[in-house]
Amino acid sequence: MNAADLSDAARSAALRRMAEEDELDLLVVGGGVVGAGCALDAATRGLRVGIVEARDWASGTSSRSSKLVHGGLRYLEMLDFGLVFEALRERGLLLERLAAHLVRPVSFLYPLQHRVWERPYVGAGIALYDGLAQASGRRAGLPRHRHLTRRGARKLAPALKPEALVGAIRYHDAQIDDARHTMEIVRTAAAYGALAANRARVASFLKEGERVVGAVVTDMDTGRELRVRARQVINATGVWTDDTQGMVGERGQIRVRASKGVHLVVPRDRIHSSTGMILRTEKSVLFVIPWGRHWIVGTTDTPWDLDKAHPAATAADIEYVLSHVNRVLAVPLTREDVEGVYAGLRPLLTGESDSTSKLSREHTVAHPAPGLVVVAGGKYTTYRVMAADAVDEAVHGLDRTVGPSVTENVPLLGAVGWPAPWNQRHVLAQRSGLHVARVEHLLHRYGALTPEVLALVEADQELARPLPEADDYLRAEAVYSARAEGARHLDDFLTRRTRISIESWDRGLAAAPVVADLMGAVLGWPPERRAQEVQHYRERVAAERASQELPDDESADAARLAARDISLTA
Repeated sequence: MNAADLSDAARSAALRRMAEEDELDLLVVGGGVVGAGCALDAATRGLRVGIVEARDWASGTSSRSSKLVHGGLRYLEMLDFGLVFEALRERGLLLERLAAHLVRPVSFLYPLQHRVWERPYVGAGIALYDGLAQASGRRAGLPRHRHLTRRGARKLAPALKPEALVGAIRYHDAQIDDARHTMEIVRTAAAYGALAANRARVASFLKEGERVVGAVVTDMDTGRELRVRARQVINATGVWTDDTQGMVGERGQIRVRASKGVHLVVPRDRIHSSTGMILRTEKSVLFVIPWGRHWIVGTTDTPWDLDKAHPAATAADIEYVLSHVNRVLAVPLTREDVEGVYAGLRPLLTGESDSTSKLSREHTVAHPAPGLVVVAGGKYTTYRVMAADAVDEAVHGLDRTVGPSVTENVPLLGAVGWPAPWNQRHVLAQRSGLHVARVEHLLHRYGALTPEVLALVEADQELARPLPEADDYLRAEAVYSARAEGARHLDDFLTRRTRISIESWDRGLAAAPVVADLMGAVLGWPPERRAQEVQHYRERVAAERASQELPDDESADAARLAARDISLTA
Protein backbone atom coordinates (compact mmCIF):
# COMPACT_ATOMS: atom_id res chain seq x y z
CA MET A 1 0.00 0.00 0.00
CA ASN A 2 1.25 3.47 -0.91
CA ALA A 3 0.57 6.76 0.83
CA ALA A 4 -2.45 8.33 -0.84
CA ASP A 5 -4.56 11.43 -0.72
CA LEU A 6 -7.68 12.66 -2.48
CA SER A 7 -6.20 16.04 -3.38
CA ASP A 8 -7.17 18.19 -6.34
CA ALA A 9 -4.04 17.08 -8.18
CA ALA A 10 -4.71 13.41 -7.45
CA ARG A 11 -8.28 13.75 -8.73
CA SER A 12 -7.13 15.42 -11.97
CA ALA A 13 -4.52 12.71 -12.49
CA ALA A 14 -7.09 9.98 -11.85
CA LEU A 15 -9.50 11.41 -14.43
CA ARG A 16 -6.70 11.80 -16.96
CA ARG A 17 -5.49 8.24 -16.48
CA MET A 18 -9.02 6.82 -16.65
CA ALA A 19 -9.53 8.53 -20.02
CA GLU A 20 -6.08 8.13 -21.59
CA GLU A 21 -4.74 4.76 -20.45
CA ASP A 22 -5.85 1.31 -21.57
CA GLU A 23 -9.26 0.15 -20.41
CA LEU A 24 -9.87 -0.47 -16.74
CA ASP A 25 -10.79 -3.90 -15.45
CA LEU A 26 -13.60 -2.30 -13.50
CA LEU A 27 -15.34 1.09 -13.34
CA VAL A 28 -17.46 1.71 -10.25
CA VAL A 29 -20.26 4.26 -10.57
CA GLY A 30 -21.34 5.73 -7.23
CA GLY A 31 -19.28 7.03 -4.31
CA GLY A 32 -21.43 5.92 -1.40
CA VAL A 33 -20.28 3.27 1.02
CA VAL A 34 -21.08 0.35 -1.30
CA GLY A 35 -19.35 1.89 -4.30
CA ALA A 36 -16.37 2.81 -2.14
CA GLY A 37 -16.32 -0.76 -0.83
CA CYS A 38 -16.36 -2.11 -4.40
CA ALA A 39 -13.36 0.05 -5.34
CA LEU A 40 -11.38 -1.15 -2.32
CA ASP A 41 -12.37 -4.78 -2.86
CA ALA A 42 -11.35 -4.70 -6.53
CA ALA A 43 -8.10 -2.83 -5.93
CA THR A 44 -7.02 -5.28 -3.23
CA ARG A 45 -7.65 -8.17 -5.64
CA GLY A 46 -5.17 -6.65 -8.05
CA LEU A 47 -7.67 -5.22 -10.51
CA ARG A 48 -7.28 -1.90 -12.33
CA VAL A 49 -10.25 0.01 -10.97
CA GLY A 50 -11.69 3.51 -11.23
CA ILE A 51 -14.51 5.02 -9.17
CA VAL A 52 -16.52 8.12 -10.04
CA GLU A 53 -19.10 10.01 -7.98
CA ALA A 54 -21.39 12.70 -9.36
CA ARG A 55 -21.22 14.89 -6.24
CA ASP A 56 -19.13 14.32 -3.11
CA TRP A 57 -18.12 11.08 -1.48
CA ALA A 58 -21.02 9.89 0.70
CA SER A 59 -23.15 12.87 -0.32
CA GLY A 60 -26.30 10.73 -0.55
CA THR A 61 -27.55 8.03 1.79
CA SER A 62 -24.09 7.25 3.19
CA SER A 63 -23.82 10.53 5.09
CA ARG A 64 -27.40 10.60 6.35
CA SER A 65 -27.86 7.34 8.22
CA SER A 66 -28.51 6.81 11.92
CA LYS A 67 -24.71 6.40 12.18
CA LEU A 68 -25.07 2.97 13.74
CA VAL A 69 -23.10 -0.19 13.05
CA HIS A 70 -25.59 -2.80 14.18
CA GLY A 71 -27.18 -6.13 13.46
CA GLY A 72 -30.68 -4.72 13.23
CA LEU A 73 -32.43 -5.94 16.35
CA ARG A 74 -35.88 -5.46 14.85
CA TYR A 75 -35.07 -7.76 11.90
CA LEU A 76 -35.15 -10.68 14.33
CA GLU A 77 -38.87 -10.06 14.69
CA MET A 78 -39.09 -10.46 10.90
CA LEU A 79 -37.20 -13.79 11.29
CA ASP A 80 -34.37 -12.39 9.15
CA PHE A 81 -31.71 -14.27 11.12
CA GLY A 82 -29.22 -14.48 8.24
CA LEU A 83 -29.11 -10.71 7.78
CA VAL A 84 -28.68 -10.12 11.51
CA PHE A 85 -25.90 -12.71 11.81
CA GLU A 86 -24.07 -11.26 8.82
CA ALA A 87 -24.40 -7.70 10.11
CA LEU A 88 -23.20 -8.63 13.60
CA ARG A 89 -20.12 -10.26 12.13
CA GLU A 90 -19.41 -7.10 10.12
CA ARG A 91 -19.97 -4.99 13.24
CA GLY A 92 -17.27 -6.98 14.99
CA LEU A 93 -14.83 -6.66 12.10
CA LEU A 94 -15.29 -2.88 12.02
CA LEU A 95 -14.83 -2.56 15.78
CA GLU A 96 -11.83 -4.84 16.03
CA ARG A 97 -9.92 -4.41 12.81
CA LEU A 98 -11.22 -2.46 9.85
CA ALA A 99 -12.09 0.95 11.33
CA ALA A 100 -11.29 0.77 15.03
CA HIS A 101 -10.68 4.52 15.21
CA LEU A 102 -14.09 5.44 13.75
CA VAL A 103 -16.32 2.81 15.35
CA ARG A 104 -17.08 2.72 19.05
CA PRO A 105 -19.45 0.85 21.34
CA VAL A 106 -22.73 2.46 22.35
CA SER A 107 -25.29 1.19 24.85
CA PHE A 108 -29.06 1.31 24.47
CA LEU A 109 -31.87 1.04 26.96
CA TYR A 110 -35.02 -0.71 25.82
CA PRO A 111 -37.82 0.53 28.12
CA LEU A 112 -40.46 -2.11 28.88
CA GLN A 113 -44.01 -0.82 29.09
CA HIS A 114 -46.04 -3.99 29.69
CA ARG A 115 -45.89 -6.33 32.65
CA VAL A 116 -45.74 -10.13 32.46
CA TRP A 117 -45.31 -10.81 28.71
CA GLU A 118 -42.97 -8.09 27.38
CA ARG A 119 -39.83 -8.84 29.40
CA PRO A 120 -39.57 -12.52 28.35
CA TYR A 121 -40.50 -11.66 24.74
CA VAL A 122 -38.03 -8.79 24.29
CA GLY A 123 -35.45 -10.47 26.52
CA ALA A 124 -35.47 -13.58 24.36
CA GLY A 125 -34.92 -11.48 21.26
CA ILE A 126 -32.01 -9.55 22.74
CA ALA A 127 -30.52 -12.78 24.14
CA LEU A 128 -30.68 -14.22 20.61
CA TYR A 129 -29.05 -11.03 19.30
CA ASP A 130 -26.15 -11.47 21.72
CA GLY A 131 -26.00 -15.18 20.92
CA LEU A 132 -25.72 -14.54 17.18
CA ALA A 133 -22.91 -12.05 17.84
CA GLN A 134 -21.10 -14.70 19.88
CA ALA A 135 -21.67 -17.34 17.20
CA SER A 136 -20.25 -14.99 14.54
CA GLY A 137 -16.92 -15.05 16.35
CA ARG A 138 -16.86 -11.25 16.32
CA ARG A 139 -18.40 -10.14 19.59
CA ALA A 140 -15.64 -7.50 19.85
CA GLY A 141 -15.77 -7.42 23.64
CA LEU A 142 -19.20 -5.81 23.81
CA PRO A 143 -20.94 -6.53 27.15
CA ARG A 144 -23.91 -8.87 27.22
CA HIS A 145 -27.37 -7.46 27.82
CA ARG A 146 -28.70 -6.83 31.33
CA HIS A 147 -32.23 -6.81 32.72
CA LEU A 148 -33.07 -3.77 34.85
CA THR A 149 -35.84 -2.75 37.19
CA ARG A 150 -37.57 0.58 36.66
CA ARG A 151 -35.39 2.10 39.38
CA GLY A 152 -32.23 0.67 37.82
CA ALA A 153 -33.19 2.00 34.41
CA ARG A 154 -33.91 5.48 35.72
CA LYS A 155 -30.52 5.59 37.42
CA LEU A 156 -28.97 5.25 33.98
CA ALA A 157 -31.55 7.48 32.30
CA PRO A 158 -33.11 9.95 34.74
CA ALA A 159 -34.73 11.65 31.74
CA LEU A 160 -37.31 8.87 31.56
CA LYS A 161 -40.59 9.62 33.30
CA PRO A 162 -41.49 6.90 35.81
CA GLU A 163 -44.83 6.05 34.21
CA ALA A 164 -43.14 5.45 30.83
CA LEU A 165 -41.67 2.08 31.85
CA VAL A 166 -42.03 -0.85 34.21
CA GLY A 167 -38.43 -1.97 33.69
CA ALA A 168 -35.84 -2.11 30.93
CA ILE A 169 -33.16 -4.13 29.17
CA ARG A 170 -29.77 -2.67 28.34
CA TYR A 171 -27.75 -3.95 25.38
CA HIS A 172 -24.80 -2.76 23.27
CA ASP A 173 -24.20 -1.96 19.61
CA ALA A 174 -21.78 0.41 17.87
CA GLN A 175 -21.78 3.74 16.06
CA ILE A 176 -19.76 5.34 13.29
CA ASP A 177 -19.29 8.63 11.47
CA ASP A 178 -20.67 7.31 8.20
CA ALA A 179 -19.44 10.07 5.89
CA ARG A 180 -15.87 10.03 7.20
CA HIS A 181 -15.84 6.25 7.03
CA THR A 182 -16.97 6.22 3.39
CA MET A 183 -14.42 8.86 2.41
CA GLU A 184 -11.68 6.88 4.13
CA ILE A 185 -12.63 3.71 2.27
CA VAL A 186 -12.14 5.65 -0.98
CA ARG A 187 -8.82 7.00 0.24
CA THR A 188 -7.68 3.51 1.22
CA ALA A 189 -8.73 2.19 -2.20
CA ALA A 190 -6.61 4.95 -3.77
CA ALA A 191 -3.68 3.83 -1.63
CA TYR A 192 -4.01 0.40 -3.24
CA GLY A 193 -4.06 1.90 -6.72
CA ALA A 194 -7.70 2.76 -7.43
CA LEU A 195 -8.31 5.88 -9.53
CA ALA A 196 -10.87 8.02 -7.69
CA ALA A 197 -12.71 11.17 -8.73
CA ASN A 198 -15.63 12.91 -7.08
CA ARG A 199 -17.67 15.60 -8.87
CA ALA A 200 -17.49 13.31 -11.93
CA ARG A 201 -20.93 12.35 -13.25
CA VAL A 202 -21.70 9.48 -15.61
CA ALA A 203 -23.63 11.09 -18.48
CA SER A 204 -24.11 7.87 -20.45
CA PHE A 205 -22.71 4.40 -20.88
CA LEU A 206 -20.46 3.36 -23.76
CA LYS A 207 -21.83 0.34 -25.61
CA GLU A 208 -20.66 -2.05 -28.32
CA GLY A 209 -23.81 -3.79 -29.45
CA GLU A 210 -25.58 -4.79 -26.26
CA ARG A 211 -22.40 -4.82 -24.20
CA VAL A 212 -21.51 -1.99 -21.80
CA VAL A 213 -17.82 -1.15 -22.31
CA GLY A 214 -17.43 1.98 -20.18
CA ALA A 215 -18.97 5.38 -19.60
CA VAL A 216 -18.95 8.99 -20.72
CA VAL A 217 -18.01 10.95 -17.60
CA THR A 218 -18.52 14.70 -17.14
CA ASP A 219 -16.06 16.54 -14.91
CA MET A 220 -18.55 18.68 -13.00
CA ASP A 221 -15.92 21.26 -12.10
CA THR A 222 -14.87 21.96 -15.70
CA GLY A 223 -17.68 20.63 -17.88
CA ARG A 224 -15.18 18.50 -19.83
CA GLU A 225 -16.38 15.10 -21.03
CA LEU A 226 -14.18 12.00 -20.79
CA ARG A 227 -14.62 8.55 -22.29
CA VAL A 228 -13.64 5.88 -19.78
CA ARG A 229 -13.43 2.32 -21.08
CA ALA A 230 -13.80 -0.64 -18.73
CA ARG A 231 -14.25 -4.37 -19.15
CA GLN A 232 -16.91 -4.37 -16.44
CA VAL A 233 -18.98 -1.57 -14.88
CA ILE A 234 -20.59 -1.75 -11.43
CA ASN A 235 -23.67 0.37 -10.81
CA ALA A 236 -23.61 1.12 -7.07
CA THR A 237 -25.80 4.21 -7.08
CA GLY A 238 -28.24 3.34 -4.30
CA VAL A 239 -31.54 5.19 -4.65
CA TRP A 240 -30.47 6.23 -8.17
CA THR A 241 -30.16 2.58 -9.27
CA ASP A 242 -33.23 2.60 -11.54
CA ASP A 243 -32.16 5.89 -13.15
CA THR A 244 -28.65 4.62 -13.86
CA GLN A 245 -29.91 1.31 -15.22
CA GLY A 246 -32.22 3.28 -17.50
CA MET A 247 -29.14 4.63 -19.34
CA VAL A 248 -28.63 1.24 -20.96
CA GLY A 249 -32.26 0.98 -21.97
CA GLU A 250 -32.82 -1.97 -19.70
CA ARG A 251 -34.49 -1.77 -16.31
CA GLY A 252 -33.05 -5.13 -15.38
CA GLN A 253 -33.98 -7.33 -12.48
CA ILE A 254 -33.72 -4.80 -9.66
CA ARG A 255 -36.24 -2.22 -8.51
CA VAL A 256 -35.35 0.20 -5.74
CA ARG A 257 -37.76 2.28 -3.70
CA ALA A 258 -36.57 5.25 -1.65
CA SER A 259 -37.63 5.57 1.97
CA LYS A 260 -37.05 8.85 3.78
CA GLY A 261 -35.57 8.87 7.26
CA VAL A 262 -35.43 12.10 9.28
CA HIS A 263 -33.16 12.66 12.29
CA LEU A 264 -32.99 15.51 14.79
CA VAL A 265 -29.86 16.66 16.62
CA VAL A 266 -30.26 18.14 20.11
CA PRO A 267 -27.70 19.21 22.75
CA ARG A 268 -26.56 16.55 25.21
CA ASP A 269 -27.90 18.47 28.21
CA ARG A 270 -31.49 18.33 26.89
CA ILE A 271 -31.74 14.60 27.72
CA HIS A 272 -30.31 13.51 31.07
CA SER A 273 -29.04 10.01 30.37
CA SER A 274 -25.79 8.03 30.35
CA THR A 275 -27.08 5.64 27.71
CA GLY A 276 -28.90 5.71 24.40
CA MET A 277 -32.46 4.46 24.06
CA ILE A 278 -34.50 2.48 21.57
CA LEU A 279 -38.25 3.04 21.53
CA ARG A 280 -41.01 1.25 19.66
CA THR A 281 -43.33 3.24 17.41
CA GLU A 282 -46.40 2.09 15.54
CA LYS A 283 -44.34 1.89 12.32
CA SER A 284 -40.79 1.07 13.28
CA VAL A 285 -38.36 2.01 16.07
CA LEU A 286 -36.97 5.32 17.30
CA PHE A 287 -33.38 5.69 18.48
CA VAL A 288 -31.96 8.23 20.90
CA ILE A 289 -28.24 8.01 20.14
CA PRO A 290 -25.40 9.72 22.02
CA TRP A 291 -23.27 11.72 19.58
CA GLY A 292 -20.43 13.59 21.26
CA ARG A 293 -21.94 16.69 22.88
CA HIS A 294 -25.27 15.95 21.22
CA TRP A 295 -28.04 13.39 20.78
CA ILE A 296 -29.30 12.10 17.45
CA VAL A 297 -33.00 11.27 17.62
CA GLY A 298 -34.71 9.38 14.80
CA THR A 299 -35.85 8.09 12.50
CA THR A 300 -38.93 8.20 10.29
CA ASP A 301 -39.63 5.66 7.55
CA THR A 302 -41.85 7.01 4.78
CA PRO A 303 -41.94 6.66 0.97
CA TRP A 304 -40.17 9.38 -1.04
CA ASP A 305 -40.47 9.89 -4.80
CA LEU A 306 -39.31 13.51 -5.14
CA ASP A 307 -35.78 14.95 -5.55
CA LYS A 308 -33.29 12.24 -4.55
CA ALA A 309 -30.28 14.50 -4.08
CA HIS A 310 -31.89 16.73 -1.48
CA PRO A 311 -34.63 14.95 0.48
CA ALA A 312 -36.44 17.47 2.64
CA ALA A 313 -37.57 17.15 6.23
CA THR A 314 -41.00 18.62 6.87
CA ALA A 315 -42.56 20.17 9.96
CA ALA A 316 -44.68 17.01 10.19
CA ASP A 317 -41.54 14.81 10.20
CA ILE A 318 -40.01 16.85 13.01
CA GLU A 319 -43.23 16.79 15.01
CA TYR A 320 -43.48 13.01 14.54
CA VAL A 321 -40.01 12.44 16.01
CA LEU A 322 -40.55 14.90 18.87
CA SER A 323 -43.96 13.51 19.78
CA HIS A 324 -42.70 9.94 19.95
CA VAL A 325 -39.60 10.67 22.00
CA ASN A 326 -41.61 12.94 24.32
CA ARG A 327 -43.85 10.02 25.26
CA VAL A 328 -41.06 8.77 27.52
CA LEU A 329 -39.23 11.98 28.54
CA ALA A 330 -39.99 13.71 31.83
CA VAL A 331 -38.92 17.05 30.31
CA PRO A 332 -40.22 17.12 26.74
CA LEU A 333 -38.17 18.38 23.82
CA THR A 334 -39.45 21.34 21.80
CA ARG A 335 -38.62 22.73 18.37
CA GLU A 336 -36.39 25.29 20.11
CA ASP A 337 -34.18 22.43 21.38
CA VAL A 338 -33.39 21.22 17.87
CA GLU A 339 -29.91 22.22 16.70
CA GLY A 340 -29.91 20.35 13.43
CA VAL A 341 -32.08 18.25 11.16
CA TYR A 342 -31.08 15.91 8.38
CA ALA A 343 -33.01 13.68 5.99
CA GLY A 344 -31.67 10.69 4.08
CA LEU A 345 -33.03 8.08 1.71
CA ARG A 346 -32.70 4.34 2.18
CA PRO A 347 -32.46 2.27 -1.03
CA LEU A 348 -34.93 -0.56 -0.41
CA LEU A 349 -35.58 -3.47 -2.73
CA THR A 350 -39.22 -3.33 -3.74
CA GLY A 351 -41.55 -6.11 -2.69
CA GLU A 352 -45.14 -6.96 -2.02
CA SER A 353 -45.60 -4.55 0.88
CA ASP A 354 -46.76 -0.98 0.45
CA SER A 355 -44.98 -0.05 3.68
CA THR A 356 -41.32 0.89 3.26
CA SER A 357 -40.62 -0.16 6.86
CA LYS A 358 -41.42 -3.74 5.80
CA LEU A 359 -39.30 -3.85 2.64
CA SER A 360 -36.13 -5.91 2.72
CA ARG A 361 -32.79 -4.48 3.87
CA GLU A 362 -31.08 -7.45 2.21
CA HIS A 363 -29.08 -6.77 -0.91
CA THR A 364 -29.03 -8.28 -4.36
CA VAL A 365 -26.59 -8.37 -7.26
CA ALA A 366 -27.63 -8.72 -10.90
CA HIS A 367 -26.10 -8.60 -14.39
CA PRO A 368 -28.89 -6.85 -16.35
CA ALA A 369 -26.74 -6.27 -19.45
CA PRO A 370 -23.39 -7.69 -20.64
CA GLY A 371 -20.62 -5.71 -18.97
CA LEU A 372 -22.90 -4.14 -16.35
CA VAL A 373 -23.32 -5.35 -12.77
CA VAL A 374 -25.89 -3.81 -10.44
CA VAL A 375 -25.77 -4.02 -6.63
CA ALA A 376 -28.61 -2.60 -4.53
CA GLY A 377 -30.42 -2.81 -1.22
CA GLY A 378 -28.66 -3.81 1.98
CA LYS A 379 -27.73 -1.74 5.01
CA TYR A 380 -24.72 0.37 5.87
CA THR A 381 -23.20 -2.21 8.22
CA THR A 382 -22.97 -4.88 5.51
CA TYR A 383 -21.41 -2.68 2.83
CA ARG A 384 -18.27 -4.85 2.66
CA VAL A 385 -20.24 -8.04 1.94
CA MET A 386 -22.27 -6.24 -0.72
CA ALA A 387 -19.09 -4.97 -2.35
CA ALA A 388 -17.46 -8.41 -2.35
CA ASP A 389 -20.56 -9.96 -3.93
CA ALA A 390 -20.67 -7.28 -6.63
CA VAL A 391 -16.99 -7.68 -7.51
CA ASP A 392 -17.39 -11.49 -7.52
CA GLU A 393 -20.11 -11.05 -10.14
CA ALA A 394 -18.01 -8.63 -12.19
CA VAL A 395 -15.01 -10.96 -12.12
CA HIS A 396 -17.03 -13.55 -14.04
CA GLY A 397 -16.84 -11.20 -17.02
CA LEU A 398 -13.03 -11.04 -16.98
CA ASP A 399 -11.01 -13.61 -18.92
CA ARG A 400 -8.49 -14.31 -16.20
CA THR A 401 -8.35 -15.79 -12.74
CA VAL A 402 -8.86 -13.28 -9.95
CA GLY A 403 -8.46 -14.11 -6.28
CA PRO A 404 -11.23 -13.89 -3.67
CA SER A 405 -12.07 -10.84 -1.59
CA VAL A 406 -9.53 -10.02 1.11
CA THR A 407 -11.11 -6.88 2.58
CA GLU A 408 -11.97 -8.49 5.90
CA ASN A 409 -8.22 -8.35 6.53
CA VAL A 410 -7.61 -4.86 5.11
CA PRO A 411 -7.89 -2.10 7.74
CA LEU A 412 -8.56 1.43 6.55
CA LEU A 413 -5.68 3.92 6.51
CA GLY A 414 -6.63 5.48 9.83
CA ALA A 415 -6.88 2.06 11.47
CA VAL A 416 -3.42 0.88 10.42
CA GLY A 417 -1.37 0.99 13.61
CA TRP A 418 -4.20 2.82 15.38
CA PRO A 419 -3.30 1.74 18.96
CA ALA A 420 0.11 3.44 18.79
CA PRO A 421 -1.02 7.06 18.29
CA TRP A 422 -3.82 6.51 20.80
CA ASN A 423 -1.25 5.44 23.40
CA GLN A 424 0.88 8.43 22.39
CA ARG A 425 -1.92 10.98 22.74
CA HIS A 426 -0.30 12.78 25.66
CA VAL A 427 2.96 13.06 23.72
CA LEU A 428 1.09 14.31 20.66
CA ALA A 429 -0.72 16.87 22.78
CA GLN A 430 2.51 18.16 24.29
CA ARG A 431 4.22 18.39 20.93
CA SER A 432 1.32 20.20 19.23
CA GLY A 433 0.39 22.47 22.13
CA LEU A 434 -3.19 21.17 22.11
CA HIS A 435 -5.12 19.86 25.09
CA VAL A 436 -5.14 16.08 25.27
CA ALA A 437 -8.96 16.06 24.96
CA ARG A 438 -8.60 17.88 21.65
CA VAL A 439 -6.06 15.31 20.45
CA GLU A 440 -8.39 12.48 21.48
CA HIS A 441 -11.16 14.04 19.43
CA LEU A 442 -8.84 14.19 16.42
CA LEU A 443 -7.74 10.58 16.95
CA HIS A 444 -11.35 9.41 16.83
CA ARG A 445 -11.76 11.20 13.49
CA TYR A 446 -8.43 10.60 11.75
CA GLY A 447 -6.95 7.65 13.62
CA ALA A 448 -3.37 6.89 12.67
CA LEU A 449 -3.46 9.83 10.21
CA THR A 450 -3.85 12.34 13.08
CA PRO A 451 -0.13 13.29 12.98
CA GLU A 452 -0.72 14.65 9.47
CA VAL A 453 -3.30 17.08 10.86
CA LEU A 454 -1.11 17.95 13.84
CA ALA A 455 1.80 18.69 11.49
CA LEU A 456 -0.29 21.54 10.07
CA VAL A 457 -0.82 22.91 13.58
CA GLU A 458 2.87 22.67 14.42
CA ALA A 459 3.74 24.55 11.23
CA ASP A 460 1.14 27.28 11.81
CA GLN A 461 -0.31 27.80 15.29
CA GLU A 462 -3.13 29.87 13.79
CA LEU A 463 -4.55 26.57 12.55
CA ALA A 464 -4.86 25.36 16.15
CA ARG A 465 -7.76 27.77 16.69
CA PRO A 466 -11.29 26.34 16.62
CA LEU A 467 -13.72 27.42 13.95
CA PRO A 468 -16.28 30.12 14.86
CA GLU A 469 -19.37 28.71 16.61
CA ALA A 470 -17.97 25.19 16.02
CA ASP A 471 -15.55 24.70 18.88
CA ASP A 472 -15.12 20.95 18.31
CA TYR A 473 -13.29 21.51 15.03
CA LEU A 474 -9.92 23.12 14.29
CA ARG A 475 -9.02 25.36 11.37
CA ALA A 476 -6.35 22.82 10.47
CA GLU A 477 -9.10 20.35 9.65
CA ALA A 478 -10.46 22.58 6.89
CA VAL A 479 -7.00 22.77 5.33
CA TYR A 480 -6.49 19.04 5.64
CA SER A 481 -9.89 18.24 4.12
CA ALA A 482 -8.96 20.14 0.96
CA ARG A 483 -5.41 18.80 0.78
CA ALA A 484 -6.03 15.13 1.48
CA GLU A 485 -9.71 14.23 1.82
CA GLY A 486 -11.26 15.34 -1.45
CA ALA A 487 -13.31 18.27 -0.12
CA ARG A 488 -13.92 20.46 -3.19
CA HIS A 489 -16.70 22.71 -1.96
CA LEU A 490 -17.58 24.44 1.28
CA ASP A 491 -20.50 22.16 2.07
CA ASP A 492 -18.29 19.08 1.59
CA PHE A 493 -16.42 20.17 4.70
CA LEU A 494 -19.29 21.60 6.74
CA THR A 495 -21.68 18.69 6.18
CA ARG A 496 -19.52 15.58 5.62
CA ARG A 497 -15.85 15.96 6.60
CA THR A 498 -17.26 17.51 9.78
CA ARG A 499 -20.83 17.69 11.12
CA ILE A 500 -20.87 21.43 11.72
CA SER A 501 -24.02 21.82 9.61
CA ILE A 502 -26.08 19.80 12.12
CA GLU A 503 -24.10 20.28 15.33
CA SER A 504 -24.02 24.07 15.57
CA TRP A 505 -26.99 26.31 16.29
CA ASP A 506 -26.29 28.51 13.27
CA ARG A 507 -25.70 25.42 11.10
CA GLY A 508 -22.22 26.57 10.16
CA LEU A 509 -22.96 30.09 8.92
CA ALA A 510 -20.36 31.74 11.16
CA ALA A 511 -17.69 29.22 10.19
CA ALA A 512 -18.42 29.38 6.46
CA PRO A 513 -16.33 32.47 5.51
CA VAL A 514 -13.34 31.25 7.54
CA VAL A 515 -13.52 27.78 6.02
CA ALA A 516 -13.86 29.24 2.52
CA ASP A 517 -10.62 31.18 3.01
CA LEU A 518 -8.80 28.15 4.43
CA MET A 519 -9.96 25.80 1.68
CA GLY A 520 -9.54 28.49 -0.95
CA ALA A 521 -5.88 28.93 -0.07
CA VAL A 522 -5.33 25.23 -0.79
CA LEU A 523 -7.52 24.95 -3.89
CA GLY A 524 -6.55 28.28 -5.43
CA TRP A 525 -9.94 29.97 -5.16
CA PRO A 526 -9.94 33.66 -6.06
CA PRO A 527 -11.97 36.02 -3.82
CA GLU A 528 -15.07 35.82 -6.03
CA ARG A 529 -15.06 32.00 -5.87
CA ARG A 530 -14.81 32.11 -2.07
CA ALA A 531 -17.75 34.50 -1.93
CA GLN A 532 -19.72 32.22 -4.27
CA GLU A 533 -19.10 29.22 -2.02
CA VAL A 534 -20.26 31.13 1.08
CA GLN A 535 -23.34 32.46 -0.68
CA HIS A 536 -24.28 29.00 -1.92
CA TYR A 537 -23.95 27.59 1.58
CA ARG A 538 -26.10 30.37 3.04
CA GLU A 539 -28.75 29.63 0.44
CA ARG A 540 -28.60 25.94 1.27
CA VAL A 541 -29.13 26.58 4.98
CA ALA A 542 -31.99 28.99 4.27
CA ALA A 543 -33.66 26.47 1.95
CA GLU A 544 -33.35 23.67 4.49
CA ARG A 545 -34.77 25.82 7.27
CA ALA A 546 -37.65 26.91 5.04
CA SER A 547 -38.48 23.31 4.09
CA GLN A 548 -38.61 22.32 7.76
CA GLU A 549 -41.43 24.76 8.39
CA LEU A 550 -43.68 23.30 5.70
CA PRO A 551 -46.34 20.63 6.27
CA ASP A 552 -45.83 18.10 3.47
CA ASP A 553 -43.21 16.53 1.22
CA GLU A 554 -44.24 18.39 -1.94
CA SER A 555 -44.00 21.89 -0.49
CA ALA A 556 -40.84 21.06 1.49
CA ASP A 557 -39.18 19.61 -1.62
CA ALA A 558 -39.97 22.77 -3.60
CA ALA A 559 -38.51 24.95 -0.83
CA ARG A 560 -35.35 22.84 -0.53
CA LEU A 561 -34.75 22.98 -4.28
CA ALA A 562 -34.50 26.76 -4.08
CA ALA A 563 -30.82 26.02 -3.40
CA ARG A 564 -29.44 23.34 -5.69
CA ASP A 565 -25.91 21.99 -5.95
CA ILE A 566 -23.28 24.59 -6.69
CA SER A 567 -22.88 25.21 -10.43
CA LEU A 568 -19.82 24.61 -12.58
CA THR A 569 -16.86 26.62 -11.38
CA ALA A 570 -14.73 26.83 -14.48
